[in-house]
Amino acid sequence: AAIALCAFLFSCNSEAEHNNQEALHLKIISYNVWYGFTTVPERKETWLAWINEQRPDIVSLQELNEYTPEKLAQDAKRYGHNYSVLLKEDGFPTGITSRSPIKDVQIITEGYHHGLLRVKIEKIYFYVIHLHPSNWETRKREINLILRDIDELPSGSRIVLAGDFNTFSPLDSVYYSHGRLEPFFDERDSLYQEKNLYNGQLDYTVIQKVMDHGFIDLEASFRNASHEFSGSFPTLIEKEGEHGDQRRLDYIFASQNLADKVTKANIIASDKTLILSDHLPVVVELLVDK
Repeated sequence: AAIALCAFLFSCNSEAEHNNQEALHLKIISYNVWYGFTTVPERKETWLAWINEQRPDIVSLQELNEYTPEKLAQDAKRYGHNYSVLLKEDGFPTGITSRSPIKDVQIITEGYHHGLLRVKIEKIYFYVIHLHPSNWETRKREINLILRDIDELPSGSRIVLAGDFNTFSPLDSVYYSHGRLEPFFDERDSLYQEKNLYNGQLDYTVIQKVMDHGFIDLEASFRNASHEFSGSFPTLIEKEGEHGDQRRLDYIFASQNLADKVTKANIIASDKTLILSDHLPVVVELLVDK
């Protein structure tokens, strides 16, 4: 009986060890780094040190202004990532870096204000998002194109959308009930011929479309009763002009077949991140099968 018990325990331990080996921990950070550090170059070393401390597995980046593929690869190696892809070299490029190989790289510029980057890492499709900054109609066209691309992926694909969506979530509407954002955007629309407001109101239609497509807003899904809304923009970094009240523009969404694997999701509003960029980072951790 003792021998049988030992054999049973060994079998259970072996199975647990096998299952543990099969599980892959992934830490994902999405970060808009503000003009590729060109405005305040000394920020970059502090930012790289912070990223290194976080030990992410995948980093989705926006506003890599004046970057080249070589420059991004050099930065990525500083925090242990041997793989990187840059969308383009002009304008406001996005990029992605990873500890694991990056496969199936799709670079699409037609139809997008900043362009779209889609890659595959560890059997997960990653979309690096940076939607139009000041026109809800353009953002809606862009999200329709992204969702159409998603519909062409193989059935059951695991998908992450990470980046700066430049728009509002209906899940945050309670935090905007103070009514200060509408006059701010109304003035911008008048002065700069922008289209921030939809019939005089904040536009929730783009994020609603993403959620209606079955994607889970990870940071919002991990909020509890004591949640304090920080938004993800603006920060305490010194910038010219008026920037309006706190609002969440940066998101990480996951397909439903990934969302239940998520163990942590939050926006990091610390003394450090509040002065690293004009946006705050979104951080997600998940445990997936290899």
